[in-house]
Amino acid sequence: MKRVTFTESHEDFRQLARRFFLTECVPHVAKWEHDGIVDRDVWLKAGAQGLLGWQAPVEFGGLGIDDFRYNAIVTEEMNTTGTVGVGFTAHNNVIAPYLVRLTNDEQKARWLPGFSAGELISAIAITEPSAGSDMAAIKTTAKRDGDHYVLNGSKTFITNGILADIVVVAAKTSPDEGHRGISLFVVERDMPGFTRGPKLDKVGQRSRDTAELFFDNVKVPVANLLGQENRGFYYLVQNLPEERMSAVFIGVGTMRRAFDLTLEHVRNREVFGAPLGALQATRFTMAELHTEIQAAEAYADTALVSLLAGELSPADAAGIKYWMTDLQCSVVDRCLQLFGGYGYMNEYEIARLWRDSRVQRIYAGSNEIMKEIVGRSLELA
Repeated sequence: MKRVTFTESHEDFRQLARRFFLTECVPHVAKWEHDGIVDRDVWLKAGAQGLLGWQAPVEFGGLGIDDFRYNAIVTEEMNTTGTVGVGFTAHNNVIAPYLVRLTNDEQKARWLPGFSAGELISAIAITEPSAGSDMAAIKTTAKRDGDHYVLNGSKTFITNGILADIVVVAAKTSPDEGHRGISLFVVERDMPGFTRGPKLDKVGQRSRDTAELFFDNVKVPVANLLGQENRGFYYLVQNLPEERMSAVFIGVGTMRRAFDLTLEHVRNREVFGAPLGALQATRFTMAELHTEIQAAEAYADTALVSLLAGELSPADAAGIKYWMTDLQCSVVDRCLQLFGGYGYMNEYEIARLWRDSRVQRIYAGSNEIMKEIVGRSLELA
């Protein structure tokens, strides 16, 4: 079915993004998967094509476009083309709102031109070894000392953790105040006391650099505080719908990629003297997958319209996040099944999609937490 959420300008941008990923990323997938990290120069190429940080004001290096449909397109096309490793989703969808909406002009001038050009790769550091979905439980602290804060603590599972030049860090500035005592800071690469652990050895998404970050008496200038002190939790909550919609469009793109690979396979794989697709069981499975993906696209596009209107509630964002990522894992698993033993071989892309998909039900808030948010909104008790 035709998708009506996107205008002609959006579709032109989609073609630009698709050409970029097919030309600049897909040929390097095998190398990046082997190396466990992408090349930095792909970030510079993306910045030159306008695929990074377009939300930034024109005077600070961006295009001044605040329209999440562009975010959805880049996220979806990256996954639909089979691109791996490039952490553009976190950069554009999760971190950009903090750097665009919470910064003053001096901070914008320092960070946004490089952010949009791909010269400054970004990360956001919230999760800690003992604090995952429960943001209020973080233990990293930032104590004011004159014209700087002294930052101590650690973070884990940080996307772009190895490559990042700037990291938005959540820390307790008023530890006794619980979630009301969290503030956000931008920590820069060369600040003394800021170190990184080795790249984490993950089940999937092996080319996406994920790391632990350590802060040992890091002196962070007061000028690197984002927004107001002790308002960090509220800023984080405000941006959660966009983060969860990022997971949604990763799901849409990945399902489409898995389906396209499987469609080609069942048309060409011979079993019992005929194409695998000639079997009724295969036709029924492919019909189910095709229909489910179309329904998923319609659900995603409807939620996107709600987000653009400022009407996507936390419960709605949580609901579509858990539903879409559960469906993603189901679709990819059923696609893999149609590859038989070949689907279990790492040389086949469907195996990578299967591995890479599993984390979708964990990050951006585990699906159990998402269901809890939805359940509470129903006022059952």
